[in-house]
Amino acid sequence: MGPEYRVGLGHDTHRLVAGRPLVLGGLTIPHDKGLDGHSDADVLLHAITDALLGALALGDIGEWFPNTDPRWQGAASHIFVEEAVAEIGRRGWQVVNLDCTVHAERPKLSIHKKELAGNIAKLLGVDVSRVNVKAKTGEKVGPVGNGEAMMADAVVLLGKRG
Repeated sequence: MGPEYRVGLGHDTHRLVAGRPLVLGGLTIPHDKGLDGHSDADVLLHAITDALLGALALGDIGEWFPNTDPRWQGAASHIFVEEAVAEIGRRGWQVVNLDCTVHAERPKLSIHKKELAGNIAKLLGVDVSRVNVKAKTGEKVGPVGNGEAMMADAVVLLGKRG
């Protein structure tokens, strides 16, 4: 039998609101609004967490870190990614690569993509060459295009440790 692989897909959406910092990929990005949520609402790390958990059929972020649990109130989302990475490691798996997309009309994220990829690579314990971050606008359509929300998608490939 050859190598064993699993693919996971993650998605998340959060509203943009005044009075909160914009935390994305574990970084604070300058903007006049931030993402609304129980934790720091990092839409990108939430999508990545879901992709990691989904690859091994371990449920989703809401099951592991419910917004009804006061422990996660205001929590930094890197905790969610680190716990998901630790769990897949305990089960004998490791991240092969990650591809993710942030959908945001503003701020323009192209200048932050390399720094985001570097931070995410550290969280995943992989070389930055294994992490790709893309940024797309909403083309002024829908909640993303109107600057009301941000979305993120992530696809991860896991490989069984040999």
